[in-house]
Amino acid sequence: QVQLVESGGGSVQAGGSLRLSCVVSGYTTSDNCMGWFRQAPGKEREGVVHWRESDGTYYIYYADSVKGRFTISQDNAKNTVYLQMNNLQPEDTAMYYCAVRSRSCRNLLSSEFNYWGRGTQVTVSS
Repeated sequence: QVQLVESGGGSVQAGGSLRLSCVVSGYTTSDNCMGWFRQAPGKEREGVVHWRESDGTYYIYYADSVKGRFTISQDNAKNTVYLQMNNLQPEDTAMYYCAVRSRSCRNLLSSEFNYWGRGTQVTVSS
């Protein structure tokens, strides 16, 4: 059974940082497409980043809205992926979800991912 559990969300002021974690069980974080998505109230779920790690090489795609501020990493020994978020802004406020796609990364669309966590809330105040 595949399970993804996010943590690390919270409330910060604009300009602050948070590090989200996602522990994956029943699936390997290596050689599969991993993704982070977010959904703000009243809005559609949007892709933040997707990537695939293979033999230490990362193939990463960041959404323009987070490029230069957000960074992914992973620890395959712990089957855990991370999202480091710096210089957070109020528009980053959303529920953040971790997801896995059982093949190579293609488009940063929620419809292309097979398994999801329940999310962790990030709130940024101005």
